Amino acid sequence: MEYLLLGAGLQGTAIAFDLLHHAPGTEKLVVVDSDQIGLTALAERLDDDRVITACADVRDAATLAPFMKTADVTISAVNYWFNATLAALAVEGRSHFLDLGGNNDIVAQEFELDEEATTKGVTVIPDCGLAPGLAGILGYWLVDGLERAESLKLRVGGLPADPVPPMNYKVVFSVQGLINEYIEPAVVIRDGRLHTVPSLTELETLVFPEPFGELEAFQTSGGTSTLPKTLAGRVPNLDYKTIRYKGHCAQFRLLTELGLCESAPRKFRDGEVSPREVLATLLQEKLDLPGQDVVLLLAEAEGWDSEGTAIRKTVRIIDHHDGTNNISAMMRMTGYPAAIIAWMLASGEIKAPGARCQELVVPGDRMIEELRRRGVAIEILTDKPGVPS
Repeated sequence: MEYLLLGAGLQGTAIAFDLLHHAPGTEKLVVVDSDQIGLTALAERLDDDRVITACADVRDAATLAPFMKTADVTISAVNYWFNATLAALAVEGRSHFLDLGGNNDIVAQEFELDEEATTKGVTVIPDCGLAPGLAGILGYWLVDGLERAESLKLRVGGLPADPVPPMNYKVVFSVQGLINEYIEPAVVIRDGRLHTVPSLTELETLVFPEPFGELEAFQTSGGTSTLPKTLAGRVPNLDYKTIRYKGHCAQFRLLTELGLCESAPRKFRDGEVSPREVLATLLQEKLDLPGQDVVLLLAEAEGWDSEGTAIRKTVRIIDHHDGTNNISAMMRMTGYPAAIIAWMLASGEIKAPGARCQELVVPGDRMIEELRRRGVAIEILTDKPGVPS
């Protein structure tokens, strides 16, 4: 099996590691990035003859096209705004395509490739990381296991294991993606209907086992991708919230209310500056902190079983930094699901030509099995709502 990986950053590194160490049948992995230093560092780190690197801009179709024509699967681990064009190029080259997603408008453009992808016998699956991605796959799997569902709650967060004031947060993925999550509207299902609600709202408290204790969760955008539309009519209530240490939501709301997330340039004496670019630069600089991270995931579905008994099914994940291989929790929980889906496509385990929703074509039980094989601790709990477990 041959893979084309676009992007040699943190998530690209995790995807490459997984394909080489955990995906049976990997014969060749081509990694493309515009940063030669980063490519060289990745090649030295992987130290594997199956890896071939190519220094090129992902907008350079002439360079990418030949790679796509021989790759079973193309994986995008670059900024989301490239994905629609890359997906179209992959379909043209008859290569399956998946990405880490994170933007609903771009995903909609990818789904416009459905007819062409179906005709050419290839599959396009956007949003295959953590959230969007794994969270939706697990959420759908939980709902599908109920005779009738009443609600689905998804809660996900990447946090520093040892929080440092004032924000008790460290950058664990794209800063631009983080800002998008905080400023764009969140899609929910309320009383059986699709709605949008503002991000950074509907603050709640939730509890994880020590040392975490009480945390907060609030609405953010993009974490569910296509899941609300998929489950509309099946689940009366669905929402997704991001988990943070207490106080973070209020801090970021202040930044947005001051206008620091606005993209339009503002005039100053010496020129024009985009407040968002300034904020992104400072967040990257100030919150790129040392120390290990942890990923928390809680997916909870309530409804009734085939006998009419009220039931609650929960998946809980607490994943930590892999010190042996120096792979952060966010890299593991974002890159590994993408690599697993890529392998499922390349091996033929997923056979679903067209542009497809990940929750409809990726079996949740198989994803859990593969993640456990990679050392991810996954708890699956079943209890009756209102009855102490």
